[in-house]
Amino acid sequence: MDAGLFLARVAVGVLMAAHGSQKLFGWFGGYGLDGTAGFFESIGFRPGRLFVTVASVSEMAGGVLVALGLLHPFGAALVVAVMIVAASVHWPNGLFATSNGIEVPLLYGVVAAALTLTGPGSYSVDARLGWTSLWTPSLTWSVLAIGLIGGVGNLALKRALPRAATA
Repeated sequence: MDAGLFLARVAVGVLMAAHGSQKLFGWFGGYGLDGTAGFFESIGFRPGRLFVTVASVSEMAGGVLVALGLLHPFGAALVVAVMIVAASVHWPNGLFATSNGIEVPLLYGVVAAALTLTGPGSYSVDARLGWTSLWTPSLTWSVLAIGLIGGVGNLALKRALPRAATA
């Protein structure tokens, strides 16, 4: 079981961190802060540069924490929060990725939450440091709840685009 948790944590964590680095640094074919900020503005997250910075840092930090199994519930909470917002952007397109739907953010968010509820496993930094006993069910659920609230709270900050003036 520990080997499976390790594999899942590393795969999800590294991919999430790389996804964030696309926005933050323009790595792996991404557009960087400036390019992504314009997109964020176009979907109502203004100021775009602020929102894309928070999103990309959350994705990178959350991904690294999940991959390492370090401060385990906190990394997953960051991933869950950002994936709630990402899913909201893709919601109008349906479920599957082939139509740019919510499939990918849903998978990232659910797997991050599931990994947290399962625990980081013995092949983790938390286990190496003797911290796994800190992550009681009540603390883990509380941290995940904060991630959910953070994601929904971020959506509350989204602003509709102003309507163009008509003559």
